[in-house]
Amino acid sequence: MSCYLRHMQRLLDQAGIAVTKENRQDVDRLIHELVAVQYKNCPTTWKEVKQWIAEDEAGFVARLKEGWAKHAR
Repeated sequence: MSCYLRHMQRLLDQAGIAVTKENRQDVDRLIHELVAVQYKNCPTTWKEVKQWIAEDEAGFVARLKEGWAKHAR
């Protein structure tokens, strides 16, 4: 699991996203897209995620849910 996905389990659960071996990379890419950080740049991504969560956790969860729904189409 990526360096920050395990720290985000509660938020992912709230967004209705069950991380599996098969979709882990897709979830990781979605989070990178949400915070506008190049894929695989984990330290910067996690920094942005923590900041976003501190400022607007509910908004972050909503964006996760929305992004995942679009991905599932």
